[in-house]
Amino acid sequence: MKKNSLPLCISAVLITLLASPALADIYKYTDANGVVTYSNIKSKNAIKLNIATDSDPIEKVESNTPPSSKTRNSSNDFPRVDADMQNQRDAKRQAILEAELKAEKAALISAKEAYAQAANKPEIAHQKNSDGTVSTYRNMAKFNEKMKPLQAEVDNHQNNIELLQKELNGMK
Repeated sequence: MKKNSLPLCISAVLITLLASPALADIYKYTDANGVVTYSNIKSKNAIKLNIATDSDPIEKVESNTPPSSKTRNSSNDFPRVDADMQNQRDAKRQAILEAELKAEKAALISAKEAYAQAANKPEIAHQKNSDGTVSTYRNMAKFNEKMKPLQAEVDNHQNNIELLQKELNGMK
């Protein structure tokens, strides 16, 4: 480093340290078409936004978060349901889940049948050889391509049945 550049570097560091962050007012304007514009220039019908800085105490900043559920549940005006009504709701929910479980089991049986039928129909390819004979072989790539969505459907129905059964077991 040259001797002449040392005072310049020290000056730059001091200026940087002494400079305070610039704060500007921010305005929000919504036009007739609903387009929202933010600007540091005040215009007609613009609303000034209160933006918290790092030095502002947390208590002064307005929070947009909803009150916690603990606060809400302890309130006297929180809706309550009597035991009979809750039992009716639970019974209806259980009936809906049981109907869904029955439908999923039927869909699983159909999906397994479709898989078994497709598995019994191998993909056959014929290839004409140079000597005039024809070779027959299984086209495994095409067979696997055909079976993949059928297996996914079986897996999906099995997963749905497990989840519905778990939900029903949790109700008892």
